[in-house]
Amino acid sequence: MPLYDWIIPYLEIAGLYYLARLNSQWFWVDEPLLSAFIERWCPETHTFHMPFGECTITLQDVAYQLGLPIDGEPELFGELPLQNKVKQMTVCYTWFHERFRVLPPDVTDETVRIYARAYILMLLSSQLFADKNANRVHLRWLPYLASLDNLGRYSWGSAVLAWLYRCLCRGTNRNAVNLAGPLQLLQSWIFWRFPSLRPSGFNIFEFPLSSRYGCIILDP
Repeated sequence: MPLYDWIIPYLEIAGLYYLARLNSQWFWVDEPLLSAFIERWCPETHTFHMPFGECTITLQDVAYQLGLPIDGEPELFGELPLQNKVKQMTVCYTWFHERFRVLPPDVTDETVRIYARAYILMLLSSQLFADKNANRVHLRWLPYLASLDNLGRYSWGSAVLAWLYRCLCRGTNRNAVNLAGPLQLLQSWIFWRFPSLRPSGFNIFEFPLSSRYGCIILDP
């Protein structure tokens, strides 16, 4: 979904603007590298067991890597999705793409708020709390979007870190075949904490840290 200037103030209020900026860059995910770290994850202690000892991702890492706040506390889209797009509290990505791809020229404040809700819901479902349901958006986040002015009081960083821990624990299961969760956070943390694994040419400091590893700038 395009990042319109109109909805940026709402993303800033929610503390999700830095995350939205990552969408303007292509973030290369190194699946073999992530798999190697998941194999060293211990579900009992929520740490990576390395030859030199144990280490893990902390709330400080979440704040620095993704720029998320770590302190604090269906009709919302103007219309209901088509019945064939809804399944067990999830909606197809295609409905969001078709419904919110283009912001109308005669935009009103209420229309901007609707588009901002849709964009934030996509961020939450596809980046922060991604699961193996790769082509659907979960509607569990709708109650949080009812009041956009209150979004900034939530500790998104704490929730993302807990979700990453849960996904890593699931990934240690011998029957797991796919990776899920906030993989941008995991890979950016690996590159930051293990410089020998970092691609060459990414030693310049930028905030959030994960924005340094966006290799190709894409048009919205």
